Amino acid sequence: MCAATGRCRHACRQTTLGIAVPNSALLPTTPEYPAGCVRAGTKEACLMDTHATEIKPSANHIRMACDTGGTFTDLVVEDGNEIRLFKASTTPDDPVRGVLDALDLAARHYRLGLGDFLSRGAMFVHGTTRAINAIITGKTAKTAFITTKGHRDILVMREGGRIEPFNFTVAYPEPYVPRRYTFEVNERVDARGNIVEDLNEADFITTIKKLEALKIEAVGVCLLWSVVNSAHERRIGDLLKEHLPDVPYTLSHQLNPTLREYRRASATVIDASLKPLMFKYLDGLTNRLQDAGFNGRTLMVTSSGGIMDASAVARAPIHSINSGPAMAPVAGRYYAERDFGNAIAIVADTGGTTFDVSLVRDGRIPWSRETWIGQRTRGHMTGFPSVDIKSIGAGGGSIAWVDNGGILQVGPQSAGSTPGPVAYGRRGTEPTVTDCALILGYIDPDFFLGGAMVLDREGATRQLRLKVAEPLGIKVEEAAAAVLRLSTEKMVGAIEEITVNQGIDPTSAVMIGGGGAAGLNAVAVARRLQCAGVLIPEAGAVMSAAGALMSELSSDYAQLQFTTSDRFAGDKINEVLAELRKRCLEFAEGPGAGALDYHIEYSVEARYPHQIWEIDVPLPLDQVKSDGDLKQVSDAFHDTHQRIFEISGRNSNVEFVTWRAKVRCRLTDRAAGTIPPEGDFAGGRARRPVYFSELGWSDVSVHRYEAMQPGEPVAGPAIIESSFTTVVVDPGTVAERTASGGLRVTF
Repeated sequence: MCAATGRCRHACRQTTLGIAVPNSALLPTTPEYPAGCVRAGTKEACLMDTHATEIKPSANHIRMACDTGGTFTDLVVEDGNEIRLFKASTTPDDPVRGVLDALDLAARHYRLGLGDFLSRGAMFVHGTTRAINAIITGKTAKTAFITTKGHRDILVMREGGRIEPFNFTVAYPEPYVPRRYTFEVNERVDARGNIVEDLNEADFITTIKKLEALKIEAVGVCLLWSVVNSAHERRIGDLLKEHLPDVPYTLSHQLNPTLREYRRASATVIDASLKPLMFKYLDGLTNRLQDAGFNGRTLMVTSSGGIMDASAVARAPIHSINSGPAMAPVAGRYYAERDFGNAIAIVADTGGTTFDVSLVRDGRIPWSRETWIGQRTRGHMTGFPSVDIKSIGAGGGSIAWVDNGGILQVGPQSAGSTPGPVAYGRRGTEPTVTDCALILGYIDPDFFLGGAMVLDREGATRQLRLKVAEPLGIKVEEAAAAVLRLSTEKMVGAIEEITVNQGIDPTSAVMIGGGGAAGLNAVAVARRLQCAGVLIPEAGAVMSAAGALMSELSSDYAQLQFTTSDRFAGDKINEVLAELRKRCLEFAEGPGAGALDYHIEYSVEARYPHQIWEIDVPLPLDQVKSDGDLKQVSDAFHDTHQRIFEISGRNSNVEFVTWRAKVRCRLTDRAAGTIPPEGDFAGGRARRPVYFSELGWSDVSVHRYEAMQPGEPVAGPAIIESSFTTVVVDPGTVAERTASGGLRVTF
């Protein structure tokens, strides 16, 4: 017991009793160190107050969201109007174990066994980087590509384009599926859907035998004009099912019915290559949750910013490529409107491995089909709608190093969760951004993750001196400050790409800082951009997981039907729209059954004559029955074109290409819960030496986040810390806690 308070001396510093504890710090509890004590099983053990009021979750009403990142696995538990946050170390060798570790922390917090706790859960929403990591590391299934004869090189030729036209040292990018695994079929359908040449089934069965001999593990099928007549593609699917029943396949017209064959083909083979991996992962996750006691609904976060049943994602795993990062803009949009009422929000999610940033305008989350895995034109296009996010390797675990030219670099390499930063004491030798923040005094080594983990400041200082300071010929603190400044500049550059480069003035935007490492330089980044302010939400440390709980169950449908405004095929278009509506209603009445309500949004990909690319235009109606309706649709296109390009041709005809519908089912009427106050935080202030480049070493005030009163200003320089994050309040800025619980910083 703490001699001063008579309580657990760490419990009095927690955000909640369910403190974030890395799984490496968790050892079996004993009667001396009861479950939930943040020092249980560690060298500096303490006792939790065993007479504290017992907290019991509501029966069968708990909603949980878990985001597995490169360093930490974040968990948010919503019980009624209250939420609680938990963190565990990600376990790369078995990511599901990291999920169960986080759930075990939550169970300990509620003083329940894991099975009893999970039995009270109604919903578990999961976001993961499993799919994208598999693609980047080349650990997807051995995949074959089937296409129309004469078009074998769709994946090789792509759509052209080079980001460095005169850099001839860069090798031509390899296709997603090697050319030796690409097979042609004898068939042909023309652009109007007429069958020019029947499918030669005998020849294709011979191809199937070759696939079997090559031990192909997945097949992607993309015929040239299957989007207007899918008969041949569907027949190929039947033959694959008959002759290779254990090999999963994807048909392009079902997955991504878009006009452009490269995007359709790329999406198809990416999806097929992920099916064995993601089915195994999601099946294992679902079964292990059930074995542990969970009987509720398991859902997955999708790249488009919604959620789907895990079984549906297993059937189309391309939806999970940007699963984790896609949720931060959902949460950021809510927090920006709630605390700033600002129309433009820069949503930044700084984790242990990456810095993910997106832009929310007029309450709309941006999404794009120009999503590349890797560098533009050099990587692989998903060809699928996803939330538009810019990611760079500048997280808390990003490694600081000096190149052969004597220039300081930060990232993109990351220490991850294993071994992690040097300060973690897990035999890491490469200094990271987190190590530098510790050296500068930003992070309290005895209060990292609420005291669950004691950091090794001496080890971090030693390695930074060896790897960075001495090669650069500067002091250790100067080297640490330089690393933070460089990290800040990399983040500024990423934000400028989605603001300044698109004609948006960042001074009119508010920055929403999320992720466990956001507070280290969020204020510095926003000041550098001259933003209107910074908001660190109360659940900012786990913002992606919090966004998952705010998300809606959703599904997208599309159908190609070309027409023009001067020769508008009204009957055909209305049939298409009616079919899209029917599919949306089937989803709302099927997976969406039990939702509070549903909403269907319609859009069309359109362009002016002679333009190459289309833009997405929201439709103001669901049927085009009159000239007045057609004028509304055309005007919507002109308005969208004007907003994007600052020009429009209102007297010009419009070409409409692909019609889309998206159904959203609202599962809850609560946007976000609040973190309940737990513990006595009176007198939650202290002082410690902190290094700022403009001031040098200074004795600054350290404020406990939970002890701050709404509206009470804290002038920088200062440090504000909680169990989950640390916020550096730079000189010349002022922080205050909002009435809703967030931390707002202005300057």
